Amino acid sequence: MGLEKLHPFDAGKWGKVINFLKEEKLIADDLIVQAREATDEDLFVVHTRRYLNKLKWSFVVATITEIPPVAFLPNFVVQRKVLKPLRTQTGGTIMAGKLAVDRGWAINVGGGFHHCSSDKGGGFCAYADITLAIKFLFERVQGVSKATIIDLDAHQGNGHERDFMDDHRVYIMDVYNRYIYPGDGFAKRAIKRKVELEWGTEDTEYLQKVHTHVEGALNELKPDIIVYNAGTDILDGDPLGGLAISPQGIVKRDEVVFKAARRRRIPILMVTSGGYQKRTARIIADSILNLHNLGLIDKELATSGAVNPKV
Repeated sequence: MGLEKLHPFDAGKWGKVINFLKEEKLIADDLIVQAREATDEDLFVVHTRRYLNKLKWSFVVATITEIPPVAFLPNFVVQRKVLKPLRTQTGGTIMAGKLAVDRGWAINVGGGFHHCSSDKGGGFCAYADITLAIKFLFERVQGVSKATIIDLDAHQGNGHERDFMDDHRVYIMDVYNRYIYPGDGFAKRAIKRKVELEWGTEDTEYLQKVHTHVEGALNELKPDIIVYNAGTDILDGDPLGGLAISPQGIVKRDEVVFKAARRRRIPILMVTSGGYQKRTARIIADSILNLHNLGLIDKELATSGAVNPKV
């Protein structure tokens, strides 16, 4: 429909990641776990009926996705072309949570809609997939009663922060550019380990802070699951992130987080979240290949991925 031209988001990012991984022979079609679209019943685990009904109004979806022309489309088109893909990625995150617990790790090559809470969307995030994945695990998987969110997208993850504000089972670490959207002061109260970055933060300082605080967070509380929001909008030149991390810095960042989780034998679910440049997909694929080459994810499981998937 050309909607991707109206927003800085590379709408083809997720499919490109899968294609790069296929080219590198890390995954094949018959080894990808295809994500299932989240149903209304799934969404009601977190979202209010009032909020989901609002999504039946195209102008509301236009506001959430920050694509004004969406307001003029019939809602059945908006449901099919805009919201269904987001529901499928949301279903992928829920599925990946269970896979991570069963197998030690999972990567949804989509998801990470960290600005959406139970009753409000925003910042291109219409469904609260991180909150949903954690609540599904708490309610339906025995032995999962504590979760840690490590949010390393360039933006503050105010959606899951609002959802877990008074929930002591969830420990939130958030590293973000202090000057950009959403600047949600109320939501910041939910962050247990807050690292606010300056404009143009570069690799050395960034990686040192990530390493120190990931280790500190996991030493402070050993969770039953880590949800890692691995936004690539920290990349130098990103139009929204305002940071200056190199592609190699992003690959190293993901390695730091996975090493910390795997060393402690804590299941980890990674979602890819924000990232607004054409080269982002290649960097995500390179990072996943690096995790595989280091033995942090195994090849058999690498295929537990999806496009609107998981890998």
